[in-house]
Amino acid sequence: MYAYVLKRVLLMIPTLLGVMLITFAITQFVPGGPVEQLINQLEGRGAAGEVGGPGRTIYRGDSGLDKEKLSELNKLYGFDKPAHERFLKMMGDYLRLDFGDSYYHQESVVGLIISKLPVSASLGLWTFLIVYLTCIPMGIRKAVGDGSHFDITSTTVILVGYAIPGFVLAIMLLVLLGGGSFWDVYPLRGLTSDNWEELTWFGKVKDYLWHITLPVISLVVGSFAVMTMLTKNSFLEEIRKQYVLTARAKGLTENSVLYRHVFRNAVIPLVTSFPSAFIGAFFGGSLLIETIFSLDGLGLLAYESILKRDYPVVLGSLYIFTLIGLVTKLITDICYVWVDPRIQFESLDK
Repeated sequence: MYAYVLKRVLLMIPTLLGVMLITFAITQFVPGGPVEQLINQLEGRGAAGEVGGPGRTIYRGDSGLDKEKLSELNKLYGFDKPAHERFLKMMGDYLRLDFGDSYYHQESVVGLIISKLPVSASLGLWTFLIVYLTCIPMGIRKAVGDGSHFDITSTTVILVGYAIPGFVLAIMLLVLLGGGSFWDVYPLRGLTSDNWEELTWFGKVKDYLWHITLPVISLVVGSFAVMTMLTKNSFLEEIRKQYVLTARAKGLTENSVLYRHVFRNAVIPLVTSFPSAFIGAFFGGSLLIETIFSLDGLGLLAYESILKRDYPVVLGSLYIFTLIGLVTKLITDICYVWVDPRIQFESLDK
């Protein structure tokens, strides 16, 4: 076990380095960097630094300033050094957990992520809890009654929900329940009301749940299908095995067969996916849902950082989330062995 964990940890280093190197290289060839965007702001041009009449586009991101001023701006953003030196310095800083400051927010990258985390975590955790607590019992019920009226009806409903994109459902809910053309039941934006600080403790909880309802529904509906069908198929596969027939032949009750024998084997794929799903609930910001409901979370931060070429935020957050993803993958493999001792670490290498 320890040899396998050590091997995986050592493999994380080149993987993380490769991800960062490829991303850093791509950013060097993308036009309209932070220097060009600052020049555009100083000269009153658009974010892309484009001028010209209809049908004529001329990029002028580095014109309009003398070379001395341009050199000062390059030095300010650290672009006065060769790319390889900047990359090595960046990775050295990241190893010391120094992710620098945002070019535009005047705040550290870690501080920005922490400030946006509550929004994305609220959406993710509620979605995670509702999906797991609903889909697993539903999947078991569908497996036990395979082919029944409940199985067919529920499958139809969740597949229809899966076919509706989350952002489309969000817009429909806003039109229907957000004061659009029909009922004004739920708020249009934010996680809390403007008078949040004046509310009682119970009032704050009620206000928070009132705001989070529509965004969570938009995320949950499309997530039911995968987890429900995975649970059903996993239980069906175990129910049809020989040891279940043997247990029934011994006179065990159906509940005893299902929860003492089938459950412990069928739940393995669900338990092993738990770490990645739980971590993803914290850091998996949804850009479209956050934009539609005016929620300032990680998804919106990532999108705006890419548009503004805010490289410290883009690369710093990528490093953090990639590292978390690699560690989560290792925890998932360990969970396989923890849940099912028959699995050996040597087999995970194959």
